[in-house]
Amino acid sequence: MAFPTNTSNTALTPLPQGERLFGWRDHAALWLSLGVGLLVMQIGAYLVPALGAKAAMAVIVAGSVLGAGLLAWTAKIGCDSGLSSAGLMHATYGSSFARLPVLLNIVQLIGWTTFELVVMRDGTVAIARQSGAFTASFWPVLATLLWGGVLIALLTGSMVALVRKFIGRFGLPLVIASLVWLTWQFLGRAQAQGWETIWNRPGAGGMSTLSALDLVIAMPVSWLPLVADFSRHGRDGKSALRGTWLGYAIANTWCYGLGVLIALTTPSTDLVAALLLAQGGLIALGLILIDEVDNAYGDLYSGSVAGHSLKPGWSLRRWGVVLAVLCTALALVLPMHSLEPFLLMLSSVFVPLYGVILARLGGVSGVSSLLGRKKVDVSAVAIWLLGIATYHLCAKLAPDWGAALPTLALTFIAARLTRAR
Repeated sequence: MAFPTNTSNTALTPLPQGERLFGWRDHAALWLSLGVGLLVMQIGAYLVPALGAKAAMAVIVAGSVLGAGLLAWTAKIGCDSGLSSAGLMHATYGSSFARLPVLLNIVQLIGWTTFELVVMRDGTVAIARQSGAFTASFWPVLATLLWGGVLIALLTGSMVALVRKFIGRFGLPLVIASLVWLTWQFLGRAQAQGWETIWNRPGAGGMSTLSALDLVIAMPVSWLPLVADFSRHGRDGKSALRGTWLGYAIANTWCYGLGVLIALTTPSTDLVAALLLAQGGLIALGLILIDEVDNAYGDLYSGSVAGHSLKPGWSLRRWGVVLAVLCTALALVLPMHSLEPFLLMLSSVFVPLYGVILARLGGVSGVSSLLGRKKVDVSAVAIWLLGIATYHLCAKLAPDWGAALPTLALTFIAARLTRAR
C-alpha cells in the first residue's frame, strides 16, 4: 500500500476494508518491535536499588500487563472504527477543540523522535569508539545525519510493507536474538555473583510500589496517542487487541527486566557502556540500535497522520519527510537529555486524554458517526482538564500513590458516567 497522494483527509475518515491487511501476528510483531528500546531498559534500571529484585519483577509484570492492556484496548477501538488517533480525538472532543490535543501530540512526537535520534547517535558513537574507528569529533554529526537519512528513506515507502515484509520477517527475529544473548550474558553474571543473593536482595527504599508501577506503565501509556494510526490497518478488532497486548507486554516485561538485571550485576551507571562490556555486546547493541529506528519511524509516521488531519493538502509522505528533516536538525542543536523531563511532563496530558477516550468510545458501535457532531464536547474537555490537574497534584502531593493510575481511574469513571446513552 502506497501513501495517499490525494488531498482528502484520510486521517479523519475510516480506512477502507480493502486496505486493512494486518492480522494478529502483524500487530504482535509491530508492538513487540516497538516495545524494545534502550530507553525502556534505562527506565527499568531506575527501579533498583530502590526496590529489591523480586519486588521489581513483580511490578514489571503487573505494570506491563496493565499498560499493554490499555494500549490494546485503544488499538481495538481504532481497528473497529477504522479511525486514526486524530479521528478518535475528534470523535471524543469535538471537531474544533480536537485540534489542540492533535497539535500537542505532534509536538511531543517531534520531541521523542529527536530524542530517539540522539539515543541512536550516542549508541553509534559508542560502538564506533569501542571498535577503534571514527574517533573524529565530527562523527556525532555524521551519525545524526546518517540516522536521519535512514528515517527519511523509510518514510517515502509504505508503512504496511515495512511492518509485514521487514519487521515481521527479518528485523524482529534479529532483535529477539540480541535480547536472548544479552539476557543470557547478564544472567551468567548474576549466577557468578550469587543468584540467590541478588534475587533476595532487599530494596533500599525511596520508591513506593505504586510509584514504581507508574514508572512501568509510563512506556505503554506513551504509545496511546499513536496506536490507532497502526491498528486501523487491522482486519478485525479482536486480533488487534490480542496481538497488540501480547506483543507489547512481552517487550515491556523483557526490556524492563533486562534493565533491572543489568543494574544489579554491573557497576556502570551508563547502560550503553554496560551492554558493550558484555561478550558479544557490540553486535547485540548494534541490532538494538537498528531496532530503535522503528521507534523513531513510528513516531514520525503517527506525526504525519496527525499533521495530515490538520493540513490534508499535504500527503502523509510529505508530512513524514518534513518532520524527519526537522527532527534531524533539532537533534544536531538541542541538548535533548536535559529536555527529557519536559517531554515526560508534556506526555502527562495524554494520560487523562485517553482516560476520556476509552470511556467515551469503548464498546460503542459506529464511532465514525460521532465525527462532526459537535465542535466542542464541553464535558469531555472539562474532564480532561481536571485529569491534567489531578495528574500533577498527585505527583506533587502524593508521589507514593503514583499519578497515572489515579488519573486514569478518575477520568475514565467521570467520562463514563457522563457518556450519552
